[in-house]
Amino acid sequence: MIRINRHRIWQLFADAGLIALAWWLAFELRFDKGPPVYYDTLFRRAILVVVGIKLAVFVVSGFYDRWWRYVSTRDMWRIVYGVALASILAYVAVYLISPVPTVKLPRGIAALDLLLTLALIAGSRLLARTLMERPTRALIARGKEVLVIGAGDAGQLVIRELQRNPQLGSTPIGLIDDYRRKKNLRVHGVRVLGTTFDLPHILRDNKPDEVLIAIPSAAGEVRQRIVNMTREGNVPVKTLPGLYDLISGESELATQIRPVQVEDVLGREPVEVDLEASASYVRDQTVLVTGAGGSIGSELCRQIARLGPQRLVLVDQGETALFEIERELVDERGFAAAVPVLGDCKSRTKMRQVFERYKPAVVFHAAAYKHVPLMEANPLESVRNNAVATRVVAEAAIDFGARRFVLVSTDKAVNPKTVMGQSKALCEWIVEAYGAREDITTRFVAVRFGNVLGSSGSVIPIFRRQIAKGGPVTVTHPEMTRYFMTIPEAASLVIQAGAIGGRGDVFVLDMGEPVRIIDLAMQMIRLSGKEPERDIDVQVVGARPGEKLHEELWGPGETAVATPHPKIMRVSGPIVDTVWLQEALAELERLVREGDTLEVVTRLSGMMRSPRLLEARPAVYADEEDTLSGQKLS
Repeated sequence: MIRINRHRIWQLFADAGLIALAWWLAFELRFDKGPPVYYDTLFRRAILVVVGIKLAVFVVSGFYDRWWRYVSTRDMWRIVYGVALASILAYVAVYLISPVPTVKLPRGIAALDLLLTLALIAGSRLLARTLMERPTRALIARGKEVLVIGAGDAGQLVIRELQRNPQLGSTPIGLIDDYRRKKNLRVHGVRVLGTTFDLPHILRDNKPDEVLIAIPSAAGEVRQRIVNMTREGNVPVKTLPGLYDLISGESELATQIRPVQVEDVLGREPVEVDLEASASYVRDQTVLVTGAGGSIGSELCRQIARLGPQRLVLVDQGETALFEIERELVDERGFAAAVPVLGDCKSRTKMRQVFERYKPAVVFHAAAYKHVPLMEANPLESVRNNAVATRVVAEAAIDFGARRFVLVSTDKAVNPKTVMGQSKALCEWIVEAYGAREDITTRFVAVRFGNVLGSSGSVIPIFRRQIAKGGPVTVTHPEMTRYFMTIPEAASLVIQAGAIGGRGDVFVLDMGEPVRIIDLAMQMIRLSGKEPERDIDVQVVGARPGEKLHEELWGPGETAVATPHPKIMRVSGPIVDTVWLQEALAELERLVREGDTLEVVTRLSGMMRSPRLLEARPAVYADEEDTLSGQKLS
């Protein structure tokens, strides 16, 4: 049964009047001195039939499922098809019914009626949109004057939104675009003033209240150049988020405008991942994510939910974080198949209960402790929560027939100097060792990457808090560098790597060029509207115990080889002996239970110094046919 929203009833009555008007005008225009009596009789007897049939076709064609103020080009074509179909059916009905037996409907009247109906129906909607979007003089007088950078699709959407929503309190006064042929052209009545290289003198001649970067795909160096020029002109600058945030955002475009952040200007090119094409291994499957409330775990959940899993099991030992991601998925993103499980990955009993109940086909193990100073002070918990928990979850995945196990690792596992790095190196060994066993059908994959911008414990939130307090901003060493990646990029590449992984592969993500931490601090201070040293001090406090100046993505005995994805490399090198690792892990777990901190640290360091290794093995990648087979790879 077709229903019409009660708020659209007035549209139906308006269309009925327009259809009747077109029918009357067709008769009047066809005859110079008015229609003869017999055609006038045909007009009066057929008008209800014509109006009724056309309205019925309009309803079926979905004319009343759309707001007139948002009518688009696609809607216009739908109107053309609907009006043409409705007119043809109405004329056939008039011919068959023959209200005046001796009089047939003239072809000229039919043609005029079709054109008039199309003009009135389409024109009424265009008029409604024009009136709705027309900016008022009061808005121009009161609103902030905004210079929009980017005359592409995002820029024109922002301009249209600013013009038709007075409550936003902003008026676009000009556009900037690096495509020189666009200069002096107008977008929604706003002129393109020049390119970004003309920005300094444009800011002097037409100083706006605010500059808005409306280029979601802009590289970091482009944003940085714009920010530098606007800072020199003492003009605030805002931006649209990057492509990942923009695509996953649920709100309107204009509401996503925010101040420029350091993530926007680091200079990294955004990594493009076609999740739909690569992540068929999670579609219609039960997927389990450990650490689901954390920075990486929660973003994994968001992206996996969009790929159509049958069920998504969220495991976390933090009650609040677990509650928030479950509510976000269900309430805000409409993914009702999210199952929150409050549990500890270190508990064999709990994990076996979870796997026995839900039988996940794919496991993403993101749960880990990662704060280096805390782990140095609490080595037992570092080993327990990282290494022991990984072994527990991996064994449960094997025992209950999971097809794929993906470990989220870190560059600190390479040539590790801290307890946290050593415990994560153990996690990678577990993945490699289980993946190399011929008697196990579960495919094991580890994904290694560097710092994730904005994640809990990363340096950026720390710098933000220090800047908010007025400083000082503390840097451990002036030459210290780190690799950085955004949370959505990291999560999407983890999912991608899970699709191409074979037997115990360790993958490294292309992190771009390393960034000096002191440069990062300077950029953040300037983005806050202040100057380093003049407004906020930058203090060098010295490296912490075990902290490396430069992180590595692969170690001395490893080499990085290409994979089917250009931004993902496979680490090729010798793997640890499975029997030796099982014995060493069992002994390490016993020492953790007994609480022997000194012996745990000593044993862990010894394992890192002299592991029992096997020969390196060739890379094996899952192809499209056997991605979900669970059989031994050839």
